[in-house]
Amino acid sequence: MTALDWVLVVAIVVLATSVVAGMVLGARALRQLHKVRADDHGQGQAVDDALAKVEDANAKVEDANAKVDDANAKAASVKAEAAAAKAEAGAARAEARRVLEAAHSEADTILEHAHRQAEADAEQVRTAARRQGEREVALLNTTAKEQAAEVERRTARIDERERLHADEVERLVERERRLATMDADLVSREAALADREAALAGVEESKRRELERIAGLTAEVARTELVEGIEAQAKREAAILVRDIESEAKNTADTRARHIVVDAIQRIASEQTSESVVSVLHLPSDEMKGRIIGREGRNIRAFESVTGVNLIIDDTPEAVLLSCFDPVRREVGRLTLEKLVLDGRIHPHRIEEVYDSAKNEVDVLCDRAAEEALVDVGITNLHPELSKLLGRLRYRTSYGQNVLKHLVETAHIAGIMAAELGLDVPTMKRAAFLHDIGKALTHEVEGSHALIGADLARKYGESEDVVHAIEAHHNEVQPQTIEAVLTQAADACSGGRPGARRESLEAYVKRLERIEEIAASKTGVEKVFAMQAGREIRVMVRPDDIDDIGAAVLARDVAKQIEEELTYPGQIRVTVVRESRVTELAR
Repeated sequence: MTALDWVLVVAIVVLATSVVAGMVLGARALRQLHKVRADDHGQGQAVDDALAKVEDANAKVEDANAKVDDANAKAASVKAEAAAAKAEAGAARAEARRVLEAAHSEADTILEHAHRQAEADAEQVRTAARRQGEREVALLNTTAKEQAAEVERRTARIDERERLHADEVERLVERERRLATMDADLVSREAALADREAALAGVEESKRRELERIAGLTAEVARTELVEGIEAQAKREAAILVRDIESEAKNTADTRARHIVVDAIQRIASEQTSESVVSVLHLPSDEMKGRIIGREGRNIRAFESVTGVNLIIDDTPEAVLLSCFDPVRREVGRLTLEKLVLDGRIHPHRIEEVYDSAKNEVDVLCDRAAEEALVDVGITNLHPELSKLLGRLRYRTSYGQNVLKHLVETAHIAGIMAAELGLDVPTMKRAAFLHDIGKALTHEVEGSHALIGADLARKYGESEDVVHAIEAHHNEVQPQTIEAVLTQAADACSGGRPGARRESLEAYVKRLERIEEIAASKTGVEKVFAMQAGREIRVMVRPDDIDDIGAAVLARDVAKQIEEELTYPGQIRVTVVRESRVTELAR
């Protein structure tokens, strides 16, 4: 039943209830009327009222009947509307069935199209996966071939090394055989010499007794006089021999060595940068100094605590000084302050942000400097940690000479020398280029930079020839290979050339004074002059006290004492001048 049917039923029930209630009221009124008539027939007014009520009830019953008729008519119309609604509902259900069937058909079509599209996409994915797999297989095959070729090359190198080792073993065996033969020969010669010495001892004893008889001197007195004479003569002959040997060596070895060194130095044209422990930053105006200091000095305190660099603000117009012993830290501080000045926003939080940015920028600059140096020298396959340490040397100086540029220059000089002498040029360049790598850690690790650098090179897989050249370039370990000696020579050439290095005025003056004191303390010295920034010392001697042989001995003694007592870059030439002047007056 619909809602309209329910409304009609409720209306009929209400009307029926009203009729029943009217009839009950009428019956009750009639009973009261009969009761009144039985009790008192004189109450006519009450009877009239009861009749009036009955009439009213009858009227209400008639009205209720009329309403029931109206309700029945409305129910009939509602039933007709319900039938029409049922017909419309049937038509709607038929239309819904048709639409549903059309929807099913369209859904089947869409599903079939989706199946076909999915199959096409799956085929494309399978094709792409197949192509990708083929490319990866080809790449793996190429990599495998390259690795196989590398293994073959390494095997060939290992075979060549084994062959060289075998040849070296054969040479050593042959050398031991020759040494054994020479030992046997020496033993026989020693026996012959012992016999001869015994015979000579007898002859000398007879001669000694004869000489004592003839000269009237004892053997001890004669021996003392003879030893003194022989000693003086031996000293003179030794000095003459040394002078001749030195002259002959200078005519051959010194000329050749000078030619190699000069040629190597002339072919190197590297610039030299002199740096110190203080950097200067120019400001756009003096007002910026107040902003750098900040309220109650908070900005400058934050800057120094974050960067570790001392910021010096004085009366210098439009400039501030940054002081720090660590050049890398000083450069980071300089870049930080420069960016803060350009930005204009200076406060503690901003200082920390800009410091991180500047630190990353300096790291990038160090890595780039190391890569450029490696490309310049021609070294490959260097461990990344060694490359990072080399980059830090971009801001490190030694006697004012940039250490990284010094390494590049030393490597070129060593390579040229090795090429002239027919040695292994790449190994020689590698040893010379890494000889000062320990200076990157001298403020972090205890010990000399030569030994620190050798430990680093050994740790990161460098060859023993390179490691030995590094640890021996300052004679802390005695050089045992030609690479170590050439590394020392190239280091001295790079650091000792004019203009390469500088030192503090106080140390420079003290070194010159000590050089002059050493020469002036010798017997027979008249005047001493230190020349060419301490690289040459000229000693004037009195000709009556020292002869030519004594002058050579004096020059050697002065040079040896300077080597033992002083530390200096390069070398110092000692020149002894002996002049004989004869003056005569013509009257």
